[in-house]
Amino acid sequence: MDYRVVKENDLFLLTDSAGNINEKHQYGLGLYMKDTRFLSKFRLKINDADPVLLSSSAEENLLATILLTNPHMEKEGELVLWRESIEIERKRFIYGGIFYEKIKLKSYFPKKIAFTLSIQADVDFNDMFIVRGFQTGNVGKRTGEIKGESSLTYTYKGADDIKRATRILWDKEASYVDEQGEVTFSFELNHQEEEEITLMVQPQMGEDTNGDILSAGEAFSLLSQSYKEWEKSSTKVTTDHPTMQRLITRGLNDLRVLLTDVGFGVFPVAGLPWFGVPFGRDSLIAAFQMLAFNPEIAKGTLRTMAAYQGTAHDPWRDEQPGKIMHEIRYGELANTNQIPFTPYYGTIDATPLFLILLAEYVKWTGDLEFVQEMQMTIDGALKWINEYGDRDGDLFLEYHQESSKGIANQGWKDSGDSVVHRSGEYAKTPIALVEVQGYVYQAKMGIASVYDKLSKTNQANKLREEAKQLRKKFNESFWMDDVSFYAIALDERKDQVGTITSNPGHVLLAEIMDEEKINKVTERLVSDSMFSGYGIRTMAEGEAGYNPMSYHDGSIWPHDNSLIVLGLSKANKQTEANKVIKGLVDAAEHFEYDRLPELFCGYSSKLGKPVKYPVACSPQAWAAGTPLAFIQAMLRLFPDSTADTIQINPVLIDDMNELSVENLAIGSGKLSLTVKKEGSEMIIHVKENTTKYELLSQCKVRNYVG
Repeated sequence: MDYRVVKENDLFLLTDSAGNINEKHQYGLGLYMKDTRFLSKFRLKINDADPVLLSSSAEENLLATILLTNPHMEKEGELVLWRESIEIERKRFIYGGIFYEKIKLKSYFPKKIAFTLSIQADVDFNDMFIVRGFQTGNVGKRTGEIKGESSLTYTYKGADDIKRATRILWDKEASYVDEQGEVTFSFELNHQEEEEITLMVQPQMGEDTNGDILSAGEAFSLLSQSYKEWEKSSTKVTTDHPTMQRLITRGLNDLRVLLTDVGFGVFPVAGLPWFGVPFGRDSLIAAFQMLAFNPEIAKGTLRTMAAYQGTAHDPWRDEQPGKIMHEIRYGELANTNQIPFTPYYGTIDATPLFLILLAEYVKWTGDLEFVQEMQMTIDGALKWINEYGDRDGDLFLEYHQESSKGIANQGWKDSGDSVVHRSGEYAKTPIALVEVQGYVYQAKMGIASVYDKLSKTNQANKLREEAKQLRKKFNESFWMDDVSFYAIALDERKDQVGTITSNPGHVLLAEIMDEEKINKVTERLVSDSMFSGYGIRTMAEGEAGYNPMSYHDGSIWPHDNSLIVLGLSKANKQTEANKVIKGLVDAAEHFEYDRLPELFCGYSSKLGKPVKYPVACSPQAWAAGTPLAFIQAMLRLFPDSTADTIQINPVLIDDMNELSVENLAIGSGKLSLTVKKEGSEMIIHVKENTTKYELLSQCKVRNYVG
């Protein structure tokens, strides 16, 4: 990455590798909260010169560390500062709505030396959509700067009548303060003498008073403690596969960074830097991937989505009653209705995904009380599926953009060129996507099993009958006999969009496929045209729309692969599932911090290391959740509280011989076990099982003694 990002709750800082916010950068660097940029410039200078970057690391998720030094400085032939005399260490983190930066200066010059350090800051208060170049619009204006004894405050009055301010504070006496944003500090250091300065930046909205600000030490201590609590509350995984171990650790830590609470419980936002907001599809899928590690996150995600469930028919926002949102934004343009994101509902899949997550959460936890809490939301979602999602009564969910500033393609592949015929022509809406029909089937079957447990027999039977009808028509309408695969979609004329894509892979998890079609779909997914060696491509090589550099037409998305892998595992296709897992694990070794990005290019692994996609988000929630899904898939772990059972039939990837999980939260108890390869067998050693559920396995199960 050529940027550094730190985040906590709804505040995040995006800088270049040196830790600066420069005004000209492709990523729109800044300090952001509620889709507003509260710092648009933040540059460190030594003696008015840019320091030299030595190293830059954001490997610790809660903290970024940057090491710099001074360039050689002379003036009129006289030495001002010998090169590499001063070590400058920048450490930054966010806690309690404050961005903290500790700057430590250490001299290595043999004699006492004097120099200045300055920060140049500015604020444009731009809306995120303006920063990214997507929109222009009517906005407010800066209302002034206030210079305090050890602070600078910039104020702004938005077109939405919300007052915004950025307050910059420091803990060392400044030698010079310019209201335009330059703060200079003077230093005199002996050889190996150190001095520190702490900067604090506090974004403010509304009528908030300044309030007390924690010291950097206290704030960092509380932040560190929250990470320890997150680790303690999550399932612990250990394995003898070093790369997989790093992937799991990275994934869990990345998901902790992305957790946010907008008032209804913590949930994962979609990703950084651009999608640090509630995001229907992404947040729901990431919470689904996390069920084996921290099922409580599903509750916060579901409550957040339920709070914003559609209540009206509003074409401007593509809203209908019962629909689950796509994305919400909090900036000036959204607040003044210049963009329809308050929230925007242009997604065809978030509503069935909501029901799937709810049903799967109950299967993991047995939390039937939560179902009662969500009952009105469930009713509304099911009604939307049958009355609004199915636009023409043909049993299929279709999408069609109504908003003038909405999204045209409303599945997970939401770019304008992602649904393309084999002729190269783009499909026209209304469009029924293959995976969405699978989601609906899975949602209805899942809620039906929950209703059985609640003795809601009539409602359960009705849902199963609807699902049965959908399954029959789905397999008739989407299957392509000539290529033995499912079409990605049906277009406005109900013609098949026949391009070979990864979308049908999601359908494996739904269990809607006719039995005889599963083998053919599986073979195609891991064929050379689809599987690059590093993962399954979004579109098969050789198709008219194929482009390995594209966003959705030949690239590789880890989350897409994770859902396919879980489906392969559920369909008893573990050899193929493990082939895909190994490909992505191999790919991860080539990315910074072993972090799977949002996506990467679809070139064959035979050509060398994976090729980065130019503007992939990182960290991205459902990419971070991908290795977590791999663990569930290798364990072939599928608990079901509605049947009081836990199915587990592990098959580890070839170069892994041992896998342990501790404190899996299932039902009202915990499950801890170790899987070992012993010869040609997989042996399950159960250390703890307080779930009260029956363990069902075709492998040998041994109870731990000792």
